[in-house]
Amino acid sequence: MSLVSANKTETNHYELEVKVEKEQFEEALTKAFKKNAPKMTVPGFRKGKAPRHLIEKLYGESVFFEDAVNMSYPDAYAQAIEAAGITPVAEAQVEITEISKDGYTFKANVVVKPEDVEVENYKGIEATKDLHKVTEEEVNEAIERLRERNARIITVEDRAAENGDSAMIDFEGFVDGKAFEGGKGENYPLTLGSGQFIPGFEEQIVGHNIGDEFDVNVTFPEEYHAKELAGKEAVFKCKLHELRSRELPELDDEFVKDVSEFDTLDELKKDTEKKLQEQSDKAAQDDLENKLIDTVIENLKAEIPEEMYENSINNMVGDFEYRLQMQGMDINTYLQYTGMEMESFRKTFREQAERQVKIRLALEKIAENEKLEASEEEVEAEYAKLAEQYGLEADKVKTFIPVEDLKKDVVVNKAIDFVKDNAKVKETVDGKKKTTRRTTKKKAEAEETAEQK
Repeated sequence: MSLVSANKTETNHYELEVKVEKEQFEEALTKAFKKNAPKMTVPGFRKGKAPRHLIEKLYGESVFFEDAVNMSYPDAYAQAIEAAGITPVAEAQVEITEISKDGYTFKANVVVKPEDVEVENYKGIEATKDLHKVTEEEVNEAIERLRERNARIITVEDRAAENGDSAMIDFEGFVDGKAFEGGKGENYPLTLGSGQFIPGFEEQIVGHNIGDEFDVNVTFPEEYHAKELAGKEAVFKCKLHELRSRELPELDDEFVKDVSEFDTLDELKKDTEKKLQEQSDKAAQDDLENKLIDTVIENLKAEIPEEMYENSINNMVGDFEYRLQMQGMDINTYLQYTGMEMESFRKTFREQAERQVKIRLALEKIAENEKLEASEEEVEAEYAKLAEQYGLEADKVKTFIPVEDLKKDVVVNKAIDFVKDNAKVKETVDGKKKTTRRTTKKKAEAEETAEQK
């Protein structure tokens, strides 16, 4: 392969002219012959036994050209972009301009990553880290949720239905005096107050007793998914068969022993407070990082090709499809259920896709500016972390995540750390200033060491 020319045609677009020499093409022609010969008939020869020159004489010299090009093009293209020093972000548009038994020439129009990327003022970004001190009320709410999860379901017989009860009902819906499809259910379990049914339905069950037969009058929302019912008034004939409620356990040391590793309520509260505080601190740190990243993106200057955004959306849609498959559903069924077209569905990922692309470009540029690199130990540590995450051996992970790709990810993460370490962060606790503004993390550590001395 020889790269004849590499010309920039417009921003982020190159045209490569590539020559595949006779020797390389001949190797591909031989492979194409071996692949196709068993399927070709030549008088006087059994299938697969005719020599190549006779097949070419009978079917034409170019009989194996197409397969040979398909076999040799990927390597030739990969070598060409490496020689040109460009990074494609989309499949190239290819045109074969010349071809013979002596080789072929093709032109490839390639969309590449932005070459002129700048990130300004990424050192010393000013941001506020908003911390929150966990309150006693929040601790009590968390423990109350623990009680809820351990509630006992009991049958109710001595009172009317209340919000929170699980009601077993029969119902049949009518619009203009006629029953409609999908409006009937028998022994249907409905948690009152859950909002599972259309507005107004569940509220009209509250107050009824077991055995009651009654009407529920509602109006379907204007945006209801069944268009023939949207905005219509309906009457549901209902019968209440059974009521169940949740009985919360007593909040005492015995409850604590049953649901946790602790012996006393006081110990459980202290542990709950600690965990809630850790969660709150992590949320504050994540929020700070997002603020810093937002500023980095604002300071990014680059002409980004649309293909990069589309690739990011493709990846997100692919991940979504995979999660659907794990739930036994395909994307077409999901789109039908939600009433969306694929085009509008893809648009829901647009903002996130743009952010991801810009973050990556900005952090790669920062890493380049600061000469950040990934050591062998850091790469191996990342492989080990991924292996634990996937439940696989590290060597297995290496087979589907190339080391060069992982190095890039490690370097990008180091760029994030660089931005954080060099930020000017002001901390507040519940809106009140906690500390004076500090310059960088390294400077703060140096000042602390000096004070200790």
